[in-house]
Amino acid sequence: MRHMSKLLMSAAVVGLMATSFSAVRAATPPDTLVEAWQIDDVISLDPAEIFEFSSSEIAGNTYERLINYDPKDVSKIFGEVAESWTVSPDGKTFTFKIRPGKKFNSGNPLTAEDVVFSLQRAVILDKSPAFIIGQFGLTKDNAKDKIKLAGPMEVSVELDKAYAPTFVLYCMTSTVASVVDKKLLLQNEKDGDMGYAWLKTHYAGSGPYAIRDWKANEVIVLERNPNYEKKTPLARVIIRHIKETATQRLLLEKGDVDIARNLNPEELAAVAKNPDIKVENGPKGTIYYLGLNQKNPNLAKPEVREAMKWLVDYAAITDTIMKNKGEVHQSFLPKGFLGELNENPYKLDVAKAKELLAKAGLKDGFTVTMDTRSTPEITGIAQAIQQTMAQAGIKIEIIPGDSKQTLTKYRARQHDIYIGNWGADYQDPNTNADTFAANDDNSDTAKAKPLAWRNAWDPGPLTAKTRAAVLEPDAAKRAAMYKELQKAVLADGPFVTFLQQIEVIALRKNVDGVIIGPSFDMNSVAQATKK
Repeated sequence: MRHMSKLLMSAAVVGLMATSFSAVRAATPPDTLVEAWQIDDVISLDPAEIFEFSSSEIAGNTYERLINYDPKDVSKIFGEVAESWTVSPDGKTFTFKIRPGKKFNSGNPLTAEDVVFSLQRAVILDKSPAFIIGQFGLTKDNAKDKIKLAGPMEVSVELDKAYAPTFVLYCMTSTVASVVDKKLLLQNEKDGDMGYAWLKTHYAGSGPYAIRDWKANEVIVLERNPNYEKKTPLARVIIRHIKETATQRLLLEKGDVDIARNLNPEELAAVAKNPDIKVENGPKGTIYYLGLNQKNPNLAKPEVREAMKWLVDYAAITDTIMKNKGEVHQSFLPKGFLGELNENPYKLDVAKAKELLAKAGLKDGFTVTMDTRSTPEITGIAQAIQQTMAQAGIKIEIIPGDSKQTLTKYRARQHDIYIGNWGADYQDPNTNADTFAANDDNSDTAKAKPLAWRNAWDPGPLTAKTRAAVLEPDAAKRAAMYKELQKAVLADGPFVTFLQQIEVIALRKNVDGVIIGPSFDMNSVAQATKK
């Protein structure tokens, strides 16, 4: 995959991929969609390892999952690789009938064996997203016994408990449940790694596009999969890593790119006046928050945690820095999820925060660091929070870094404050409850590392309540349980949640059919067209 076909290496495409853009271009090729997008978070192309925003979207356009859902109505679940499914009377075994006649990009037929291999592989490799399907009691040791063929085109998955069925199905819509080409991966296996080293930079899927090339922090090239049943209107998609939003705007206005992904509110307002450009948006299940590391003795004080929730100017952030790109939201479940708590009790109140800090024995405040990804939005939000926190004596030193640097530090819980965003891994409320409200082991050597763990927080009885909620088959009762969990985390948790994302993209007027989905992995260009 480090080399490209003669077709892709045409002068036009080389020009598009080049980081220099001094030459004037009339337009992008008619059969190619070109995006300007900050993609410095891409670490791996293996669906068993992908756990970042950009690479998850790439996987959503290049791989198929066992189950999927309608991006316009997430309650509508359907089989993608699965044609149908049944649940055993005791609720513990799901049997999926695999859709016949499907092929991978390689030309190999997609069979039930590929599905078994894919799910087993994800559990056995045990990379960051493995917990999504591992939470059914699946482990490295039992995966081959619990996930197996149930017939020539049938796969059975045996769970340890009778979970709410929708919970199980939504987990099967996640990136980690993507179906990979067993034959191709085993051909590229080294030392029994199930093709892991190879797939980090290659492709083995059956989705509408194939990943043709990836050059880190430069470009990703997708090419039409000739074996996909619904042919993509466009032959290829080129995603250029363009960090500066001003450069994205310039390239869009000149016609050197078809889509700009990261424009700020002022740039969006400006390009919206251009007759050749349109702006589209859609609500996302992504929330923005501060994570307060409880290893820091000041941040571990409950009065300090509460004080910091009164030291964010929520309205100002959504009205200025994130204008049209987010709305105030303070609970860990995004709007649109079962059991969402759409209450926002906090606002900027410096006097109240000072009272709480005095109670904590910190009337003069304290100094703390904040790790911040170097994007215009995150940097702007961090600086706004730095200013309002300072009004109560909390002096924040901002430590900028790229996504990989800040995430690596955060995942090792070596931060004080981390400012970031969290997208739901699947469309069931457990996805966020399991990470914000549960922590089975708060030790440094813990196997599971949810956001509560990353911030060294033991939520006490909330962990058991989270585990109970996922077993409740009655939707109304489940919703009430999640509301209770959100209220508890909102009041005492080490998270200052302040915004839910609205994703906005700017496109050339001749581009249609781009879907802005409700999840970070559901943005689709599979049926995008250019007039």
